[in-house]
Amino acid sequence: MAAAAHGHTPAAWTGVVISFVGFCIAGVAMIMPNVVLVIAGLAVVLIGGVVGKAMSMAGMGRQPSKNFAPVTAEERTAVTAG
Repeated sequence: MAAAAHGHTPAAWTGVVISFVGFCIAGVAMIMPNVVLVIAGLAVVLIGGVVGKAMSMAGMGRQPSKNFAPVTAEERTAVTAG
């Protein structure tokens, strides 16, 4: 799986790091019974997902493989019919 560069992109790393910080904030806030800080931590987790997706859409995510051509509809039906 490492050869496929699964998740090894700037978009993936940024999204995960931001989400991890949000989980840490929410976890500490649960220990300190602070509901507002728990909600803020969960908001940071959601922001991490949005930032990761936005960076991926901006071209910093996984690029299409140059080793495989996209499958056409005719090729797909020929494989499933045969």
